Amino acid sequence: MTHLLLENVSVGDLSDVSLAVAAGQVICLSGPSGSGKSRLLRAVADLEPHGGVISLAGANQQSMPAHQWRSRVAMVPSDSQWWFDEVGGHFPDKGNERLPSALGFPPDVMEWSVSRLSSGERQRLALWRALVLQPEALLLDEPTANLDGRTTETVERWLLEEIRQRQIATLWVAHEPAQIHRVADAHYQIHGTRLEPVNGSD
Repeated sequence: MTHLLLENVSVGDLSDVSLAVAAGQVICLSGPSGSGKSRLLRAVADLEPHGGVISLAGANQQSMPAHQWRSRVAMVPSDSQWWFDEVGGHFPDKGNERLPSALGFPPDVMEWSVSRLSSGERQRLALWRALVLQPEALLLDEPTANLDGRTTETVERWLLEEIRQRQIATLWVAHEPAQIHRVADAHYQIHGTRLEPVNGSD
């Protein structure tokens, strides 16, 4: 059953993007640098002006306030933003008490200063910060780009388990063919102004 639906979406140079993402499905997006992958995710998150129609569980993006849409559609950009000095300030409702062991942090990480985090640590925490919101759709922009190989696969397994269990419709920007093979239910690639299925994906 389709949960996240893009119909003839245009943003930047991309045009006529139509995708149907089922609950619990992962669709990977790839393409050259600057081709519009991140802008497409931002359009789905209602952070970028765009044409066409985007809906979630039948509800049109334009029919609700932006903050309400973003409480249901969570985006994890490649460079996440942090606005409190301490990590724990970003995890309301005791989300810090359920921090998954797969992310590899000690129990006191919530007391750490954000400034001491490496780029990879910020990425891992940003993923958990998004999941704590209990989104219905997840937009991931190269979520493991700053992680080493072993950590990447550990985080992938954990993330896929969360996506399947919570039935989150997911768009995942990735470059590495091996990662796409591991995580994608379907793969689409940007060619010029078009987003096209790869290897028979539809």
